Amino acid sequence: MYDFNLVLLLLQQMCVFLVIAWLMSKTPLFIPLMQVTVRLPHKFLCYIVFSIFCIMGTWFGLHIDDSIANTRAIGAVMGGLLGGPVVGGLVGLTGGLHRYSMGGMTALSCMISTIVEGLLGGLVHSILIRRGRTDKVFNPITAGAVTFVAEMVQMLIILAIARPYEDAVRLVSNIAAPMMVTNTVGAALFMRILLDKRAMFEKYTSAFSATALKVAASTEGILRQGFNEVNSMKVAQVLYQELDIGAVAITDREKLLAFTGIGDDHHLPGKPISSTYTLKAIETGEVVYADGNEVPYRCSLHPQCKLGSTLVIPLRGENQRVMGTINCMKPKTVYSVQ
Repeated sequence: MYDFNLVLLLLQQMCVFLVIAWLMSKTPLFIPLMQVTVRLPHKFLCYIVFSIFCIMGTWFGLHIDDSIANTRAIGAVMGGLLGGPVVGGLVGLTGGLHRYSMGGMTALSCMISTIVEGLLGGLVHSILIRRGRTDKVFNPITAGAVTFVAEMVQMLIILAIARPYEDAVRLVSNIAAPMMVTNTVGAALFMRILLDKRAMFEKYTSAFSATALKVAASTEGILRQGFNEVNSMKVAQVLYQELDIGAVAITDREKLLAFTGIGDDHHLPGKPISSTYTLKAIETGEVVYADGNEVPYRCSLHPQCKLGSTLVIPLRGENQRVMGTINCMKPKTVYSVQ
């Protein structure tokens, strides 16, 4: 009965974290967590987010026998699983030092075990990435399984380090099952929230690209009347209204023909093309997409430009040679990578 009551109390704590995670999923803060990347800003954000979850898991834990039953493992394991060994180790170290500062019989053993949990998540991350199984990184079953093993390791570390030994055995017998259940379920549900948000983001990105291509095709008739600044501006305005985005730019192979939307004070028609994304689309004849997160985007004309991503669609003439591009751009989000 004692174990069951503890499970219920820890599940209540876990539900609070999941509500926070769900609310976070509605903000740009969640976007970098949905991708496996080596970019430092993304890894730093993973460290901050999961360190907070790690500390909260301890702070709101339940004091039992001079120790704390907690959901700290969720933050440590998820930090490693999504950010890699370095991020996982740092999240574990941060959460571990916080736990150590609170004292108690298991202060040292819990600090060490939290670091190990973060490293374990990072190890699984590295193995899956090396094998090309990125999909497994975002699998709720993977998150739950790794967290379950991590909690088992934590109990062994407590038994090996915490003293008196008899007290450590009694503590582990009381908290092992409740913590394994709640942390495992919590990590799996957190990953489920992340996975759902990731699927929605990918669906939105695909829909945006498809819509842009469809509208671009529908404006081809206008451009056939003459690929000049007047007709290009008509097309840009149609796209801007239809797509409800930040800005639209149209270029030929050398210069900007038309621009409407955010940044029209420095994206001036007649200027030579300076965007590397536009030049790449002209050179390769392929659609180029810089989402501002996985593929960074920076305006080449103004450091304070508010545009944060671009979709560049090459336009082909009758001989299939690229004669210009249509650029569909969106404004920056708070966590776009620059």
